[in-house]
Amino acid sequence: MIVKVSGKNLEVTPVLKNTIESKLDKFGKYFKEDTEAQATLSVQKNRQIIEITIPINGTILRVEEATEDMYASIDSAVDKLNRQVRKHKTKLEKKYKGQNMMKFEQIPRYEEAYEEHKIVKTKRFAVKPMSEEEAILQMELLGHNFFVFTNGETDDVNVIYRRKDGDYGLIEPTF
Repeated sequence: MIVKVSGKNLEVTPVLKNTIESKLDKFGKYFKEDTEAQATLSVQKNRQIIEITIPINGTILRVEEATEDMYASIDSAVDKLNRQVRKHKTKLEKKYKGQNMMKFEQIPRYEEAYEEHKIVKTKRFAVKPMSEEEAILQMELLGHNFFVFTNGETDDVNVIYRRKDGDYGLIEPTF
């Protein structure tokens, strides 16, 4: 597994980089050798944040953790990633059976039974053209965490959403 470490608002020291690489190398037994893990470290006020992303043939394993200590954030993120890999083993095994993307025999079974999730409600609504700012306003008025709209400039369907840090994100389609 290839591990890439980068920093935002933070210089990544060799000790920090080695710590992350050694902890993520343990996941190498679960993935093919050319699988790339991206770890991004950042600092916001007194929060030390790590985000780990591992793309696997169209699926993305992603964890984010924030504490007051970067090493505690790393440990917690690695624990979350381990639980996520174990929990989704059955789902991934079904999806990638025969594609040899992961070494499933190495992943321990998750204690809880795997549950299939189902759609329990469907909503239909008219999507009208508007600006991103107007979409944010509509989302706030509705009290939702996301809002689907047609971008008035591009005529594409976009999704605006509220991020954990309180800012907004925009999802734009690419074709």
